[in-house]
Amino acid sequence: MASAVPIRYVEPVFRPPSEGNSLILPVTDGCSWNQCTFCEMYTAPQKRFRARDEAEVLESIRRSGEAFGYRVRRVFLADGDALVLPSHRLLRILQAIQEHMPSVERVSSYCLPRNLKRKSVAELTELREAGLAMAYVGAESGDDLVLEKVNKCETFESTVEALDKLRAAGITRSVMILNGLGGQVYSDQHADNSARLANATQPEFLATLVVSFPQGEERFRAGFPEWEPLDQSGLFREMERLLAALELEDTVFRSDHASNWLVLKGRLGADKERLLAQVRAAIAQPESAPLRPAWARGL
Repeated sequence: MASAVPIRYVEPVFRPPSEGNSLILPVTDGCSWNQCTFCEMYTAPQKRFRARDEAEVLESIRRSGEAFGYRVRRVFLADGDALVLPSHRLLRILQAIQEHMPSVERVSSYCLPRNLKRKSVAELTELREAGLAMAYVGAESGDDLVLEKVNKCETFESTVEALDKLRAAGITRSVMILNGLGGQVYSDQHADNSARLANATQPEFLATLVVSFPQGEERFRAGFPEWEPLDQSGLFREMERLLAALELEDTVFRSDHASNWLVLKGRLGADKERLLAQVRAAIAQPESAPLRPAWARGL
């Protein structure tokens, strides 16, 4: 007898903050790389990577259409990097969403830069035309040394190449940078090269999160023994350096994840000076700044 729930979830389930009202549709479990030492999202045994059976995914779409009707406006393809799937499989999934949930206006997914090495702009364009509107790219840093230290297995150039492909295909890009990832030693080059990455690709959305280790730092420090965390002031100074170096034409900027002490929102470049002023005020007088209390930083 089939479950009354149309979609089978393997906990824990992750999605970007902006996908809070989306239908979460797993097409893979876990992350195909899953070796970044800063990431704890898919380390649980039940989150070992596998592509879900296509028949199960298509059945979940059909049953979700029956259960939710025209209430679904957005769908997020989970887990960690749905775009690792071959384009022909993704196309069938997108076409099924169109058929069974015609009210859906946007489909999105996480995307590792390596996912796109074997996908052409033409393939990505076909996926966009079938409904894939946005990709969330965890760049983490634009600095090659920092990326090597955290075992990201990406470089400045590989990330730029992926972001340029997405742009050429008309897929909206939301890029994430990890504030504090370079620690005290590499903070300046982490900020400078992350800004260089954003300037080179001009993403539609740019966000920052603060690096954190709820399960402990042992795995991270094994490959990055010289890493020492930035204190609150250091995080703000790194943010100031990043913002000062950004030369973006029209990018929505968000630093409002639960991990961030100081909430920043604006559009770059129009709001650059205002955002810099907010950060500089927090550096000069943290006791007067509108900071998120420690207990509210959901890590």
